[in-house]
Amino acid sequence: MTSPIRTERHDDVLVIISDNPPVNALGAAVRQGLEAAIKEGVADASIEAMVIRCDGRTFFAGADITEFGKAMVEPGLPTVVDLIEASTKPVVAAIHGTALGGGCEVALGCHYRVAVPSAKIGTPEVKLGLLPGAGGTQRIPRIAGVRMALEMTAKGDPIPAKKAADAGLIDKIVGEDSLEADAIAFAREVKAKRPIPRASEKEAKADPEAVAAFTKDNARRFRGFEAPAANIACVVKATETPFAEGIAFERQEFMKLMMGTQSAAQRHIFFAERQAAKIDDVPADTVKRPIKRVGVIGAGTMGGGISMNFLSAGIPVTIVEMQADALDRGTGTIRKNYEATAAKGRMKPEQVEAAMGALNPTLDFDALADCDLIIEAVYENMDVKKEIFTRLDAIAKPGAILASNTSYLNIDEIAACTGRPQDVVGMHFFSPANVMKLLEVVRGAKTAPDVLATVMDLAKTIKKVAVVAGVTYGFIGNRMLMPRQVEANKLLLEGATPEQIDRVHVAFGMPMGPFQMADLAGVDIGWHRDPNRIENVRDALAAEGRWGQKKQAGFYDYDEKRTPSPSPRVAEIIDEWRTKTGTPQHDVTDEEIVERTLYTMVNEGALILEEGMAQRASDVDVVWIYGYGWPVYRGGPMFWAKSEGYDKVVAGLEKHGFDVAKSLKSGTIK
Repeated sequence: MTSPIRTERHDDVLVIISDNPPVNALGAAVRQGLEAAIKEGVADASIEAMVIRCDGRTFFAGADITEFGKAMVEPGLPTVVDLIEASTKPVVAAIHGTALGGGCEVALGCHYRVAVPSAKIGTPEVKLGLLPGAGGTQRIPRIAGVRMALEMTAKGDPIPAKKAADAGLIDKIVGEDSLEADAIAFAREVKAKRPIPRASEKEAKADPEAVAAFTKDNARRFRGFEAPAANIACVVKATETPFAEGIAFERQEFMKLMMGTQSAAQRHIFFAERQAAKIDDVPADTVKRPIKRVGVIGAGTMGGGISMNFLSAGIPVTIVEMQADALDRGTGTIRKNYEATAAKGRMKPEQVEAAMGALNPTLDFDALADCDLIIEAVYENMDVKKEIFTRLDAIAKPGAILASNTSYLNIDEIAACTGRPQDVVGMHFFSPANVMKLLEVVRGAKTAPDVLATVMDLAKTIKKVAVVAGVTYGFIGNRMLMPRQVEANKLLLEGATPEQIDRVHVAFGMPMGPFQMADLAGVDIGWHRDPNRIENVRDALAAEGRWGQKKQAGFYDYDEKRTPSPSPRVAEIIDEWRTKTGTPQHDVTDEEIVERTLYTMVNEGALILEEGMAQRASDVDVVWIYGYGWPVYRGGPMFWAKSEGYDKVVAGLEKHGFDVAKSLKSGTIK
């Protein structure tokens, strides 16, 4: 087998080149090749310096994640990085694209680093529940200081070359088109400099104030996660002990995380996200339909957010409304959102104008005739949606994809209103649509394979994580949400409080509990609007105008800053309903809340899989991670159930009299 590493001699400089597509991952063959090449350069008396660079679109973009959990093939990455640093001849890293994770650590093991202006470096291992395991937590603070080391390791976001250069991580910014030549020239400049600068020989200065401030500022972001704390501990260790002791501590912490459930969960989601893009019975090479213009029906919150996804990707949008004031309000909100992004420095003013310039707001429904994809984003009413699709069928051009943003309704019923059901698909965006990453792509009984393939591909273009769902009420996410909400409301009448139920969910890792979520979304959403028709607690709240945060009163009372507090009035309403319904009271434990609100979701997920409404269990997990805030360190409901033990989940469900899905009982969920 040909090695992915080759060497080229440029007089007194040995250039070591990796060619391991697509991202030069540091797999066993690459590590072995690097080891051999460094030894070659050190042993050759005619070589005075070395350069490490990569072919293709990027420098080493990280470890080969497929090796995780398998027996290590020597040499390990720490050994290779130490070998590079120990070289008696200067080694220069020539960086383009991204130097991430192990790639960043290889660069840190080099004595010097040059990079093109567009390059980025970083240690994103924390996002997989890990830490840089080849000296990253020990070398970064020694080169760039504690503050930068904390940012890079505990948060895991890559930094651009200029910022890295300012921090001392990059020695020189070189030309985009002359990386190799400039790196060789730089190697000649430093070939005789002694002592050779080695990160392991530098001192990392303690900065307890920076550590305290960083920990405090990121407390909410890090809540529930183990890996950020381990990264912080390793960076602090670098300031307290010699390098060898720091490395031993880093290795110990790395193995602890690697063997733990949180990293397993985060790695599961990493792979699950990629797997979700694959449709089992649609070939990867299916020819996609060209999407050059998108139409959106409805300029409300959802329609405007959906439009922004395409405008930001450079795809022109025609947005249609029935009333001029609604259209003006919608387009005004889009501009306001873009300008807010620009004010934060995430967009340039000219990008805002380019996006707005690609938007065609109109009251003319027929203007959708030249669109390749048309997305209906009006409120959840089947009659209204059928009327819209009947009109669309008459004016949309042949081959146009007709999509509904419905959250619950039957796509097949909508498609039946057209003479082209093969062109109809569900595209369920999550609110706010321009922010939330999940897109449920609902496959109707007659949806054409190329329609499905086109929409899944388009999801990547607009930076969404797409999951295929079948036609079932609520699809994947909302169908699983329903039993949770039903049980949460039953528990209220049986003796629990909104605060207790929400506290259990937040402690589990959810961003909010069922009643906090209801108050944020609006207690009045889906309410029948008849204050004289009161059939449950929610009706009673809505009838009194307790519509949630927007009214400063819902399941909780709110102050001007929307800070919640328990509501005496809500407690009275719940008591009234307990009496009215004759519901027996008991001491509701936190364990019971978990069993009845979270285990029931798992059970519903198993039923969805049994019915073929989701392709795989990991797809269900992706939906809940990206659409509902399920804690990523628990890996999604189906992964969590497996890690908890199916027997435990089944016993918890049976204790409360639930019918348990067959696959959950038998432990055969796939």
